[in-house]
Amino acid sequence: MAEAVAERGVRSVTLADVAARAEVSPRKLREQFADVEEGLLVAFEWVTRRAGATMAEAYSDESRWVEAVRAALAAMLALAEQEPELARLWVVDALGAGPRVLHSRAQAIAALCEYIDRGRLQAASRTEPPAITAEGVVGAVLAVLQTRLLAPDPAPPSSLLGELTSLVVLPYLGSAAAKRELVRSAGRSLGDRQTQPRRSGRFALEGVGMRLTYRTARVLMAIGERPGSSNREVGNRAEVVDQGQISKLLTRLESQGLIVNDSSGGRRGAPNAWELTPRGEQVEHIIRRRAAEPEGAALR
Repeated sequence: MAEAVAERGVRSVTLADVAARAEVSPRKLREQFADVEEGLLVAFEWVTRRAGATMAEAYSDESRWVEAVRAALAAMLALAEQEPELARLWVVDALGAGPRVLHSRAQAIAALCEYIDRGRLQAASRTEPPAITAEGVVGAVLAVLQTRLLAPDPAPPSSLLGELTSLVVLPYLGSAAAKRELVRSAGRSLGDRQTQPRRSGRFALEGVGMRLTYRTARVLMAIGERPGSSNREVGNRAEVVDQGQISKLLTRLESQGLIVNDSSGGRRGAPNAWELTPRGEQVEHIIRRRAAEPEGAALR
């Protein structure tokens, strides 16, 4: 749906266009969706759930509000960078997708505002910003993204991380805090980025869109050491014995575009066969390089 909308436009796309993209018969598609708007609604809500889960997990990994906001924004921008058609569907095309999609969008924005509104508890001044501030902040972030996504040759979304975090922080923590976020590195290429050790046991790879925990790093390294491993094999090598936890970690890494499940290889007895993507190989290389340094001993 996202690809068809990107090509045809949200007001011109038909279920036949989507069926052609999905390589299914139009009749089969009409059995699932009554009309284009229903298909758009399902696609929009699917993107909302996917992005929402990724952002919420990144947000909850941090104890400080400003760091949580930055982590959630990084996760959102990384997803937009990996899936530009999905990002455009959510940020731009949803505005013309019909009343049901607009209603769902309003609900999603309200959920985002709840996270941003927590900044009032951190307000730097004695005068607490009004509740409507969160709506203005979220609207401004979406407006910036809309402009960038519609640009003929847009910069990578991850390059906006510092500026958007600064935009969110300003009305709550003041200009000094906003400036600190603005000058933090956000736009360098992945190969130039450095890992930073964290007191909490986590460290950040700027622009990857997530906080890499000790376990997450071990999972990436385990897949790098033995490509094609199943969930259980990855868990054993990464020393994560809880299968529910390893499944959660793998899902998170897959959503970040760092690993891919290539179960078509026919590995007997292994339901999944995890491989690093080219981007995952870059990240795993940085992790190993960092682990070899004295201050990276925690990764071992």
